[in-house]
Amino acid sequence: MHSPSLYVVATPIGNLQDMTPRAIATLQSVDVIAAEDTRHSAALMQHFGITTPMLAVHDHNERQRTESMLQRLSEGQSIGLISDAGTPLISDPGYHLVSAVRAAGFSVVPIVGPCALIAALSVAGVATDRFTFMGFLPAKSSHRCQQLESIAEAQHTHVFYESPHRIVDSIADMGKVLGQQRQLTVARELTKTYETVYGGSIEQVQAWMQADSNQQRGEFVLVVAGKPVATEAPSMDAETDKLLTVLLSELPIKKAAAMAAQLTPHKKKALYDRALQLQGK
Repeated sequence: MHSPSLYVVATPIGNLQDMTPRAIATLQSVDVIAAEDTRHSAALMQHFGITTPMLAVHDHNERQRTESMLQRLSEGQSIGLISDAGTPLISDPGYHLVSAVRAAGFSVVPIVGPCALIAALSVAGVATDRFTFMGFLPAKSSHRCQQLESIAEAQHTHVFYESPHRIVDSIADMGKVLGQQRQLTVARELTKTYETVYGGSIEQVQAWMQADSNQQRGEFVLVVAGKPVATEAPSMDAETDKLLTVLLSELPIKKAAAMAAQLTPHKKKALYDRALQLQGK
């Protein structure tokens, strides 16, 4: 490594085979590793033979540590930043440090790899051309429902992280606010032994989770499909009017509308209303 830089290094979210050679080489080469929890990361370092010293940089001390990190960079040192698992800064600490390092004119280099958010999106089977990542839902049901109400009309995908002790209540609130038929994919324990990906309506997901309490354990990514786009009913044309007129000459309005619904793309209610218009009622 030539110039002092902060390397934002993604680490496995479960399966250690997801650790990239570049991530290993980077963590071996930097002067110090800023880790969310040094005790947690010690096992990872030991597994890959990484002996670089570590410093704890987490939510409670990040601002204090930033000054010493900037001092190290100014002395020509390079730093690796890791979280407990996955890509740093995605619902993890590091924003203040990265922002300060960039502002100080040092380079910040992404060492890409595992991310639960992206992994879940890639297998959910929902539209991913546009999505919003919301992080963790609020702990209180009232606040959770307020946040869900703010996205209820959105037609693009939303992604949440959730913990095991709130998963059942959060999905229940989704059903209450978004409707039981909204499509939801639950990605649980991604890349780990008990990885599970299950999708369906919120109602179906609730039934599945209640039927097997094991599915309520672990770390969750919830992928919520956007509100379905309402399709406009096709406008009535002269051919439909002609068909209705013929049917009305032989049948009551209700039966004529029901038969026309089988022969055209129109709904029975719309055909019934049109039949009333044709008869001047």
